Amino acid sequence: MGLHEDLKTTRQRRCLVAAASIGMLAILLQMAGFEGREVLAWDRSGLASGELWRLVTGHFVHLGWSHLGLNLAGLALVTWITGAAYGLLRWAVIALATIVVIDAGFWYLYQELDWYVGLSGLLHGLLAAGLLAGVRGRDREALVLAILVTGKLVWEQTVGPLPGSESGAGGAVIVDAHLYGAVGGLLGALIPWHRVRPEASI
Repeated sequence: MGLHEDLKTTRQRRCLVAAASIGMLAILLQMAGFEGREVLAWDRSGLASGELWRLVTGHFVHLGWSHLGLNLAGLALVTWITGAAYGLLRWAVIALATIVVIDAGFWYLYQELDWYVGLSGLLHGLLAAGLLAGVRGRDREALVLAILVTGKLVWEQTVGPLPGSESGAGGAVIVDAHLYGAVGGLLGALIPWHRVRPEASI
């Protein structure tokens, strides 16, 4: 196995551990029930009152177990497809950028939205960033998937949620979260990145 393959394998393993940790966190939060969800959800009135933790926690709580199950399946799929695209620290930057853009989009561009929960916006950001790396590397499969994801986003913005998605989630699908998430993921992936390497000893 060459050095490049070793790097990809290491990245994939670390990403799997991170994804499993996110999944466990989401499960634990779901076990907190309705009361926990109400305290942690993205809530406009709560945020206006200074409950700023909701900017982060709202992305990790869900409407119910079916909603959580769909998003955990999506997380596993995104990890499998794109996990080796970046190192763990880079993924963390992309995730943070995605959350920031979603929150800003909700607050400033979607002022009718009062309440939101779910991981799907963040998943769209991670997927978009991973596919961008593949497209840059001239991966045809990544290009095809990128076209399909773009088509999905266009459909959601012009027609509405995909058929069956709301019944599967157990509630309304906030499609703008997917769009804002994809934009945030792309911006996070495009941030200039220069790792400082220690100088070789003489």
